[in-house]
Amino acid sequence: MTGTPGSQGVSSNLGAEELAQSVPGLAQAATLNLHTLARIASGSIRFQHLFDTLAWAGQQVDQGAQGVVITQGTDTLEESAFLLDLFWNRRQPLVLMGAMRNPQMPGADGSANLLAAVQVAADKHSCERGVLVVMNDDIHEARRVRKMHTTHVDAFVSPVFGPVGVVQEGQVRYLRDTPETPRLPTPTAHDDKVLLLEHSLDDDPDIVSCALSAGYAGIVVAGFGSGHVSEPLRDALVAALAQVPVIVCSRTGAGSTTTAVYGYKGAEIDLQQHGVLMGGWLCPRKARLLLAAAIWNGLNRDAINKLLTAWSK
Repeated sequence: MTGTPGSQGVSSNLGAEELAQSVPGLAQAATLNLHTLARIASGSIRFQHLFDTLAWAGQQVDQGAQGVVITQGTDTLEESAFLLDLFWNRRQPLVLMGAMRNPQMPGADGSANLLAAVQVAADKHSCERGVLVVMNDDIHEARRVRKMHTTHVDAFVSPVFGPVGVVQEGQVRYLRDTPETPRLPTPTAHDDKVLLLEHSLDDDPDIVSCALSAGYAGIVVAGFGSGHVSEPLRDALVAALAQVPVIVCSRTGAGSTTTAVYGYKGAEIDLQQHGVLMGGWLCPRKARLLLAAAIWNGLNRDAINKLLTAWSK
């Protein structure tokens, strides 16, 4: 992101060459092959952009790259990272980063984040860790990281788990292992849509039938507490299960859904008895992406549940 004199706000117009030239010490950190894939605000990224990115990153590895760094805006950074992680089957790291302050602001963080991301991508200990997000000298697993503040430079955190590693004085240090998780084949098509519904007090369950009529192929609910819904929404979801898979997550922002605590109508025990899947540690946004990826690959309910279990623990 950058601004121009007299303009209204900042826009996405910096390319890879310009970004690299603005970072002191970057050329000494690694040998770089620079390419601009798109100039687009992160809120307008489509799935096709990410699959194009996935293909390009794979080509770089095939040509000998030790790692790949992708820069994008932070608004959807956590979602881009997770979707790529579902399909990234290389041992080399794929690292995403962004900036919370544009270059014209005091204390702009983009240069430091890009340098740290390159250092992480070039480090041999980053291999076999899938897709990583590097922000504010913290290294996050794609499945854990969330943007938790609108403007702060430390906006990206991994609730409960914390970062998987840190960059300090140019050195990369990992704090724990990354779980081994099955990757999916890249789908030939990604047209099927999954609805993400945030549940709220006394809301209208008719949205579920509207989604089915509109052709949605799956439903994810950001539910109350540890994965609960109202009785009316519960009835709508149970009816929807005859047509589409349903996942219920927590809207709280931290913690896992439960599986065997509450048994009232609309709580997790009741929902699971009717075939609803629980999102575990996955936030609702990432559960939506996982369910979509599974549907694009033609997985049945049992296979979806197995995939969800692997990624949500």
